[in-house]
Amino acid sequence: MTPPASLTLASQEGRAPRAAPGPEAALAIRGLTVSYGQTPAVFSADATFPARTMSAIVGPNGAGKSTLLKAALGVIPRVSGEVTTFGRPVAEARDRIAYVPQRASVDWDFPATAGDVVLMGLYRRMGLLGRITDAHRRTVRECLDRVGMADFEGRQIGKLSGGQQQRVFLARALAQGADLYLLDEPFAGVDAATERAIIDVLKGLRDEGRAVVAVHHDLSTVTRYFEHVLMLNVRPVAEGPVETAFTAEALDATYGGRLAATHMDSLTLATA
Repeated sequence: MTPPASLTLASQEGRAPRAAPGPEAALAIRGLTVSYGQTPAVFSADATFPARTMSAIVGPNGAGKSTLLKAALGVIPRVSGEVTTFGRPVAEARDRIAYVPQRASVDWDFPATAGDVVLMGLYRRMGLLGRITDAHRRTVRECLDRVGMADFEGRQIGKLSGGQQQRVFLARALAQGADLYLLDEPFAGVDAATERAIIDVLKGLRDEGRAVVAVHHDLSTVTRYFEHVLMLNVRPVAEGPVETAFTAEALDATYGGRLAATHMDSLTLATA
């Protein structure tokens, strides 16, 4: 998707001043560009996601939200840009990061149980050929219990509902004991009960001092779920605390004026 011709970076317009990157920035992105052929998916993106904070990345379909996360992690190549987490290059701090991908990107026919999937979150700690101990099994059960899936430990992952699968992958992330949790559309295709369960877990992580960054599509819950927001349409449009960055002006620029007035009226927005 090509951004509007009039689009400029939020920092150039004086909106939503960013925190300076440093050890207290859970994730800092500078000058990140990703291109598929001749078309930039993300262009010259700067973003600073604070520690101990729930942050959302919002924007229209094709805006580069998932691409930004994957490129920050090194899952896909960058044309340019630097990414740090807690002041260190991502490659040196992977043990502090947990990633929950979109459900659509997972092979649900893989012959693994819910417990097996959560155990994968411990591989960095135990090694691929490491012995599975009783302590590891206890951690698996505790993480499944935290997301309300303790009774499904032995169920094949493909036989779970979409919401249950999402909870299991969140439990796998919990098993990693990370300081930064990156989630790609964690609420997509889940029921209301699962959404409440997931947001309660994420807010619990925040309250424990962890940072959460989630690609998010439901504009109506941004102010209720998150404290910090990045609004993206190939290039950053606005970024900062929700109470100052999530404005009607920023939404109009991000979505190219395609949000209906009735939709805008239903949102809780910051005052510009």
